[in-house]
Amino acid sequence: MARKKMDTMTEQMFYVLLALRGERHGYAVMQYILELTEGRVTVGAGTLYALLDRFERDGLIRQTRIEEKRKYYRLTGEGDRALRDECRRIMQQAADMERVLREEGRP
Repeated sequence: MARKKMDTMTEQMFYVLLALRGERHGYAVMQYILELTEGRVTVGAGTLYALLDRFERDGLIRQTRIEEKRKYYRLTGEGDRALRDECRRIMQQAADMERVLREEGRP
């Protein structure tokens, strides 16, 4: 279902959804992604809040509470399915690359 809405995810989309497997507010999402990826992936505030708005409209995340002006979000069941579908797609790409390298005799 989510595939039709977004076809494939950008790296930032994937990591925002991954971060929201646990309840987090916006800044905590950015920090989590930085820590998880050891600084390899960054999500700016403008991008993050645009994604949060889009994901909420698409039913992939839901707002769970507001505390001290911070909005907290969490993945929905549909969001979890979309994240897992994207993970399978990425893993299949990696498997295809490995198969091609083996066929070429490369490690």
